[in-house]
Amino acid sequence: MPRTAPRSLPRRVLHSGRPRRTGWRRLVPTWRFALFSGAAAVLLGVGLFALGVLLVRVPDAHAAATAQRNTWLYRDGSVLAQTGQTNRQSVTLDQVSTEAQHAVLAAEDRGFYREGAVNPAALLRAGWNTATGKGAQGGSTITQQYVKNAYLTQSQTISRKAKEIFIALKVDATLSKQEILANYLNTTYYGRGAYGIQAAAQAYFGVDAAKLDATQGAYLATLLNAPSAYDLSTATAAGKRAATARWNYVLDGMVKEGWLPAADRADLTLPQVRAPQPALGLTGQAGYLVDAAKDYLVAHQLVDEAALAKGGYRITLSIDRDRQSQLQGAVQQQLTDQLDSDQRSADADVQTGAVSLDPKSGAVLAMYGGEDYTAHFVNNATRRDYQAGSTFKPIALAAALESGAKTQDGRAITPDTVYDGANRRPVQGGTANPPYAPPNEGEREYGRITLRQATDWSVNTAFAQLAQDTGLEKVKQSAIALGLPADTNELDPVPSLPLGVSMPSVLDLAGVYATLDNDGQRISPWLVQAVQLDGAKVPLPPRQSGQGVSPQTARQVTDMLRGVVADQGGTGWRAQDLGRPAAGKTGTTDGNRSAWFVGYTPELVTSVAMFGEQAGTGKQVTLSGAAGGGRVNGGGYPAQIWTDYMKAALQGAPVRDFTAPGGALPPQEAAGTPGPSAPRTPHPRAPGHGRPAAPGPAHPSAPHTPATQGSPAAPPAGPASPTHPAVPPTPPPARPTTSTPVEPATPARPTPTPPTPPTPSPPTPSQPAPPVRPDASPPVPATAG
Repeated sequence: MPRTAPRSLPRRVLHSGRPRRTGWRRLVPTWRFALFSGAAAVLLGVGLFALGVLLVRVPDAHAAATAQRNTWLYRDGSVLAQTGQTNRQSVTLDQVSTEAQHAVLAAEDRGFYREGAVNPAALLRAGWNTATGKGAQGGSTITQQYVKNAYLTQSQTISRKAKEIFIALKVDATLSKQEILANYLNTTYYGRGAYGIQAAAQAYFGVDAAKLDATQGAYLATLLNAPSAYDLSTATAAGKRAATARWNYVLDGMVKEGWLPAADRADLTLPQVRAPQPALGLTGQAGYLVDAAKDYLVAHQLVDEAALAKGGYRITLSIDRDRQSQLQGAVQQQLTDQLDSDQRSADADVQTGAVSLDPKSGAVLAMYGGEDYTAHFVNNATRRDYQAGSTFKPIALAAALESGAKTQDGRAITPDTVYDGANRRPVQGGTANPPYAPPNEGEREYGRITLRQATDWSVNTAFAQLAQDTGLEKVKQSAIALGLPADTNELDPVPSLPLGVSMPSVLDLAGVYATLDNDGQRISPWLVQAVQLDGAKVPLPPRQSGQGVSPQTARQVTDMLRGVVADQGGTGWRAQDLGRPAAGKTGTTDGNRSAWFVGYTPELVTSVAMFGEQAGTGKQVTLSGAAGGGRVNGGGYPAQIWTDYMKAALQGAPVRDFTAPGGALPPQEAAGTPGPSAPRTPHPRAPGHGRPAAPGPAHPSAPHTPATQGSPAAPPAGPASPTHPAVPPTPPPARPTTSTPVEPATPARPTPTPPTPPTPSPPTPSQPAPPVRPDASPPVPATAG
């Protein structure tokens, strides 16, 4: 049988070693194709991811994430006020307790220190739970949450999530874990308007973050899930159950991670959460204190205003919380409670300022700036627009004694130098033409008196001559050496300078008297004790000090100012009620626009002033008529406020005496008993000071004998003290009863019988003490008081 030739096959079949793929198999890629495609995809993905990491930059943190409040503290660390829109005070990680740190990690990211910036498994799990209807789930690490808080928005979009991942990887590569955790703790929200763990610790527990225990830290970590719903003080019953469950979850996580012993965990209970507190704003005295502290910071170039506006500062003041309250209480009780602006228009024009400081350190311990900062923004304790009046006279005393000044006839000036206190006596030796001839308060006549008596009674004519004898430029330079700012308004060397035409602040004068109290050593008053920014201390400059006058001069002036308080007839006699050694000076100014009392004990200096300021316009007006009285003198309300405050501030403190001009006096340890002092023979009460004076005509403006040192016109009756001779003033001639009204009688006090013609009997003990005294005397440039 013949053979047939085989059928020829297609070329592709003949040359192929694989069977042909037909049907559905043609749709399945080969393993080689899949391998190479997968590799290419991975490489492409890695490349795109790397490109994303490269191209996506870490933006600047947005303002809301960095905005902070400034926190202002009393010297004991308690909060005085907070300023700024965002309640945040950033802290370093070492200022957050370890328990609180572990609680947040247990709640939010237990593998934070072991894992990277992104947890893919957690992201996939969160995505799956969300997709399958189990609710929105969080798969973000703490690093991602910090990135979202600081750099991005809270929107739930894929693009935002992608940016979050890329930025988180970059942040993780550039910051340490500790830095990331600290930033997270400072940017997250805890409810009650509190951003950051420091603000939250204060809002919920009233403590700093460094003092949070495990229960408190766990509670704050619980709030991160639902701040409002989990606030135990306001939550519903369901919210409280959910908060409790979450709190237990956090503590159990701490045990699991080895951060909390199981035995300790068993004994823990929910912490006591404080009720929501009102924001500590600038009402009352807080605004005055904060403003004064800001001025101090800026003036000493510690912080500029732009930096303060940015926030983040933690500023501790020198203010003692108890003494601040005592000063406010004294003003309220002695003055504010007596005012009724609805019944008396003059009462609406009364402003008060006060400062109390430590004479040894210069620390301002209390400051009263006005009734309420939100109603009257000018700080009455630091304003420099009212005359100081006779509170300036101790500066003239110090200048004369320190410089070795002499009288017109060449005798050295001492506290016992005799001056002519005649009303409107022309100053001798000056260049003014006509000679300067100031009136005494109330046009009163004093005759020949010692400089000590002129100080007690605040005699203008004697001090005008004293300043001329000393040299007006020397008086000005002594004021600066004692602590007055060189740029103080009206601190010019003019004949009226010693009578107080200059305009220092209440704080400035407190500093001057502190120098006298501190044996002449000047330490400028300071208000800021410490400054921190984001946990780091801001260095403070050395406190300025220097020798203002010699210790001998300071002690002599102090000894003379003691007579203002202690001697019968002294203008500051109301301060005797303090019951311990004190020195001070009153002041009342032209038109009765201001009234002052500045006084001190060895432990404390306090300056008090009242100002007449027309409500609504700020115009300077008279204080006369305030509280239904007449003329307001420094020995009235200011001295009463001073005494009331000093009693409270020094309660329980040992009674100490001043150092005598010739040497030290021992401290008195028996509280409540005045210490010894240099012997003082009482001199008669000056006309018009504390008791009614016999009226008489004004002394004619004619030249008088220059001041001399020696015997006065009339010899003293009885033995004279070597430190304070009993020198009576020349008795004034009788005045017609129709002349200037005299001040009313003050409360009965032991009054020595003067060696001059008898004075009217004192009022009965039941008669109340009038806080002010009417006076119709004509205005003077700056008057006694």
